[in-house]
Amino acid sequence: MNTSVSQPETTPSTDSKTDRGIDVETGSPTVLAEISDGVGIVTLNRPERRNALHPEMYDAVPAVLERFAADDEVGAVIITAAGTAFCAGGDVRDGKARRAAAERVPTVEERTAELSHNARMVRFLHEMPKVTIAALPGAAVGAGMSIALAADFRIAARSAKLIPGWSKLAFSGDFGGTWFLTRLVGPSAALEILVEDRPITADAALERGLVNRVVDDADLPAAARAWAAQIAAGPHGAYAAMKANVVQTHSMTLAEALPIESERMVRAGLTDEHKAAVRAWLAAAKKR
Repeated sequence: MNTSVSQPETTPSTDSKTDRGIDVETGSPTVLAEISDGVGIVTLNRPERRNALHPEMYDAVPAVLERFAADDEVGAVIITAAGTAFCAGGDVRDGKARRAAAERVPTVEERTAELSHNARMVRFLHEMPKVTIAALPGAAVGAGMSIALAADFRIAARSAKLIPGWSKLAFSGDFGGTWFLTRLVGPSAALEILVEDRPITADAALERGLVNRVVDDADLPAAARAWAAQIAAGPHGAYAAMKANVVQTHSMTLAEALPIESERMVRAGLTDEHKAAVRAWLAAAKKR
């Protein structure tokens, strides 16, 4: 899987150890990050704005995700948010202010390139060779819903909602929202969700396969961390290959996928991870 999106230069690392684990420097107060129990955790940190996307997030989040993708000690990644919302999408007021301050009106091509660049975080969540979990403390709106859907798994607080939000502003969708939604529920259902633009409660999202687990609001942080820690304790290489196999189903025929899947299986069988798992299985079998 390709996670080679170019990254801007970041400030030197000033990571620090805490009782929770390691706090990771992100270069912006709008994004917090830490590593705990083999889990990399990214937290959107604008609770006063319902974690609406800020320009600094567009570089900070991908940079942290790239670091977690390359860290052998990180076996799973959580993306979550401070406060009672996951992400309110693009900050409409901030965008309007920036456009008003611009010296000239950017072209359609320039705006397209900028939006695509800003959306890199969904590619990292979808493509990185680690299992990713979006933990939703509240509403995920517009691009915020896209970010949630980009993760491999979603765990939601009972009060959380998925809200497309684009049609109310006469927008068509961004950050891969239509792409992820279509693959999760199918073309017709995806278009219906986008056009009708009705909030989807956590329980309804669970029924439709848009989230994997729903827990009481107060239990969300601990439940998300426990789930991710369980995954992180498993065979990292095997999970990465499983994720690659799943991702390639969108772009390959069965005939094309089988040889690649087979090679990954053979390579997995040669790893120390596999050998240790077999020894553990045999030892457990003797005790039965």
